[in-house]
Amino acid sequence: MIDPSRLPSKIGQRAARQGWLKWAILLSSCLGAMMETVDTSIVNVAVPDMRGNLGATLSEIGWVSTGYTMANVIIIPLTAWLGIRFGRKNYFLFSLISFTAASVLCGMSNSLGMLIAARIIQGLAGGGLLAKAQSLLFETFPPSEQGIASALFGLGVIVGPAVGPTLGGIITDTLDWRWIFYINIPIGLLAVWMIYTFLPADTELSKADQSKATVDWWGILWLTLGLGCFQMVLEQGQQEDWFSSTFIRWASLVSLVSLVCFVKQELSTPHPAVDLRVLRHKALFAGSIYSIVLGFGLYGAVFVIPIFAQSQLHFTATKTGLLLMPGSFASAVVMIMFGKFLKDFDQRLLIAAGAVILCVSMMALANLSPDTGEDALFWPLIGRGVGTALIFLPLSIATLGGIPKREIPAAAGLFSLTRQMGGSIGIAVLTTMLEKCALIHRGDLVNYINPLRISYVQRAYMSQYSLLPQTHDPMLTATRSLGVLDNIITLQSNLLASIDIFKTLSWMFILSLPLILLLSRGGKQEASAH
Repeated sequence: MIDPSRLPSKIGQRAARQGWLKWAILLSSCLGAMMETVDTSIVNVAVPDMRGNLGATLSEIGWVSTGYTMANVIIIPLTAWLGIRFGRKNYFLFSLISFTAASVLCGMSNSLGMLIAARIIQGLAGGGLLAKAQSLLFETFPPSEQGIASALFGLGVIVGPAVGPTLGGIITDTLDWRWIFYINIPIGLLAVWMIYTFLPADTELSKADQSKATVDWWGILWLTLGLGCFQMVLEQGQQEDWFSSTFIRWASLVSLVSLVCFVKQELSTPHPAVDLRVLRHKALFAGSIYSIVLGFGLYGAVFVIPIFAQSQLHFTATKTGLLLMPGSFASAVVMIMFGKFLKDFDQRLLIAAGAVILCVSMMALANLSPDTGEDALFWPLIGRGVGTALIFLPLSIATLGGIPKREIPAAAGLFSLTRQMGGSIGIAVLTTMLEKCALIHRGDLVNYINPLRISYVQRAYMSQYSLLPQTHDPMLTATRSLGVLDNIITLQSNLLASIDIFKTLSWMFILSLPLILLLSRGGKQEASAH
């Protein structure tokens, strides 16, 4: 029997007295978090339809995703301060209502500017959903039940990015791109009703909390400039050819100066907007760094695999999304199986096991060839889903489980930010790697197009022999033969670039393993805060 007085917050004490209440809070929190994570990736497959409908260029339509991500990253560190300033329940309800209303505006948009503005509002509201949902779990559930709570919460965070493209492809193909936003309406309204009904009302703030709720305008300004410009560099860097662009150079400089000023401001003010002092907990510091690695691998792999499936295997958007589904289900099964018994294990051992499984899975994906089919990708993607689940579940508990209750909101905000930033950095870095490595491999392969090489001469004669009946012109046949060989080189260079990326992800998970030693054991040991 759980003693309510030993629980971390008044929410947890009331939930212990009413056993069903904590599960209602968990479900409503997960609904909000799931909407946020799904909307991060659901628009990607609908970009061509939105571009044609709104008459936008590729660079212009890219701001639909960029604006959402920038707003998301900026607001996440501020969620703890906003929760204190306006009240936990009020802020969470405001975020849910704003996200749902912004989804309606996105679907009703008849111009690119309106769509981008609505997506920015959606991103600002969505950041509050993700960070506050995770904070609520650790305030509501006792240490012995945080495993199963984190498991159910993790379903939305991990499965969301994988389900998003599938869901978006099916909706876009069968209905219209606007419905990828309209589906948020019933889910959002249900979550609003559940939070309003089941989440206990905020008690009056103490004098200490009221002093913390003072507005740190300088901190908010430096944070907005720093993270906004940094996210802009990541999103637009590849398109602008990175530091050869004056815009990217200035954005990088503003980001660097602003982040330095932000850190100085937050460490010197008594009531910061973002409490960076929580990083003094070594478990949070190490867990946040490892969360960047997890976000890098989680979102990076989901980014690279669809590109390979569509460009090499010629899958449709819907079929590509379905390719990722078995791995998502594997994550769900592992979370449900381990969630209940998570407290019986050393969290660090589970994280290490997940990292090894991810490493093996990435190495298996590095054995790609032009003949690779859907069957060859099945088990590596299953391994990726299992490994990600084994890392995500224990990492949250090992990182946040020992944080004092008064610092959980700030710690959860920073922890969520690192995962989101890891995903943004991962996509930007892997996009650049994919292009640069393809060019390098193409340069190497072109050297083999040499009349002095017997293999080239044989392949050229075979190609010309098969094309000659179609053209009846030797000169045209020779030109088309070179085109065939060029397509083969492009295919091989892109394939080799994908292999390089999977190998990089594999080594990244192995080389980051020493960070696990700084994490807390979790498991049967209750956190000192409890």
